[in-house]
Amino acid sequence: MKISKDFKFNFLSIDEKERYQKHLTLQEIGIAGQLKLKNSSVICIGAGGLGSSVLLYLAAAGIGKIGIVDNDQVEKSNLQRQIIHETDTVGNLKIDSARERIQRLNPNIQVLTFEERINPDNVLDIIKDFDVICDCSDNFGTRYLINDACLILNKPLVFGSVQGFEGQVSVFNLFQDSPNLRDLLPESPSKTNAPSCEEFGVIGVSTGLIGILQSNEIIKIILERGKSLDGKILVFNLLTMKIKKLNLKADRLNKTIKNLAHFKDFYNDTECSNKDIEIETINAHEFKSLYKKKPDKILLIDVRENKEYSNLCIEGSISIPLSNLAQKTNLEFIKKESLIKEVFTLCQLGKRSEKAAKLLSQFSIQSRSIEGGIEKITQNIHNSNLN
Repeated sequence: MKISKDFKFNFLSIDEKERYQKHLTLQEIGIAGQLKLKNSSVICIGAGGLGSSVLLYLAAAGIGKIGIVDNDQVEKSNLQRQIIHETDTVGNLKIDSARERIQRLNPNIQVLTFEERINPDNVLDIIKDFDVICDCSDNFGTRYLINDACLILNKPLVFGSVQGFEGQVSVFNLFQDSPNLRDLLPESPSKTNAPSCEEFGVIGVSTGLIGILQSNEIIKIILERGKSLDGKILVFNLLTMKIKKLNLKADRLNKTIKNLAHFKDFYNDTECSNKDIEIETINAHEFKSLYKKKPDKILLIDVRENKEYSNLCIEGSISIPLSNLAQKTNLEFIKKESLIKEVFTLCQLGKRSEKAAKLLSQFSIQSRSIEGGIEKITQNIHNSNLN
């Protein structure tokens, strides 16, 4: 897909000429290219780690209209990588924090914000009026949803993903025969198995680097200059400094999506919509007190992966990774134990344990998720024996 050459604006203001001077001297951009940027629109799904650098660099580059979709609030733990936000904006909506920062950086930019979570019912309407879509989300359900919406609307999608010291970036659906996310990952990695960057951890600069590369791809698409990552995926490992560029082939079958409603289960409504299952939680202090009093009356299920469990675990807990929780034998065991014991779910920080509690509730098993996970429980103690 190519960006329209029909400009809404055919001039740059005095402020813009001064601001974009270094662009104007580039042969590949110049006045005509800067006007393309000014007359373009980009929407960023997510205002977190990836979105921070994407939004800042697109605003600095002079993209005329920028959309931001996010419904989360700024937390202090975000600031290590989400550089568009500041200490003073902790507690504010991310879309408000990001919009204010963009407007301070470049008052020439029009910023549209959407305080909602992308879901099959709203995604087409939200992205339809933007030239380029940038995926800065943090879960597979949303990534597939954005991808499929771009296929339906024939929108180019710039994809980014990070975990730990690793990151990936690619361009999907740029032309009629371009690959898309389903060509890279035909089957979604288990939505219950893949930990988020909050739990797995992420080096802050990796989100910055991948976000900058996403911004660069967006600018090249708008300018129709250079070689994009269409049909390629760039893979970085910042710990080893290894970089790979892999080829990606398109399968015509992955372009036949016409109706998002057919894939609601695939997107996983608990990730992509506000419709969620209510669960009970308990804070770490209360759980420790309860566990000391009656450990034999508690079934503590650690839903982290086996390697995480072997590194550190609570004495008396049992290991059932989230990816295996729904297996028949595990459910039968838990259901039987729940008749005589209270069931608690535990992970690293509390995110996966919430998913586990929701999953168990679907099988009529009552449980409570431990807030803050094993990090909170073991805080200020030097071993995993709570007694």
